[in-house]
Amino acid sequence: MRILTRMKILVGSILLVVTIGYQIYSSDWFQKKYIYPFPYQEIVYRYALERELDPFLVAGVIRAESKFNTKAKSPKGALGLMQLMPETSRWVAEQMENQDFNTKQLEDPELNISMGTWYLGSLKKEFKSNEVLMLAAYNGGRGNVKQWMAQYGWTMSFVEDEKIPFRETREYVNRVLDNKKRYQELYGR
Repeated sequence: MRILTRMKILVGSILLVVTIGYQIYSSDWFQKKYIYPFPYQEIVYRYALERELDPFLVAGVIRAESKFNTKAKSPKGALGLMQLMPETSRWVAEQMENQDFNTKQLEDPELNISMGTWYLGSLKKEFKSNEVLMLAAYNGGRGNVKQWMAQYGWTMSFVEDEKIPFRETREYVNRVLDNKKRYQELYGR
């Protein structure tokens, strides 16, 4: 009888700890602090709005790309918060008429967000505000997206991210859109 009582107490204690742990984990406070932080919020808002982008989409891109690590560097060489490739960043700097640019500056949050949102804004215009296509182009390259559009007959109304042929790009688009939704839920009130 004592063993049964002790087992009930142990199971009850474990259930209580799990319940409390889950409530803490799923609380907005915990999610904002540890899972979906939003550093550089003011910079993100400023450049996102200037470039007519959803700030939560930009936050979703940054979380997917670097988890807000200014010194992030991908195995392929992408740099900074928004993980800009050196050649892309040089092109963007040229378009923005920034003659003094060098890729080491991509560690600067303000410059990286400014350039990343400029590039995302150019993709938004090119792909007629279609977030699936613009995110696919951000990750997989605009040339690949245009090729897929021609090959598969996609139009500017394409939304079926599960049909993107590159697994990495397909998962990236899905992750960014999930991040965007969560940032809207946590910070959009």
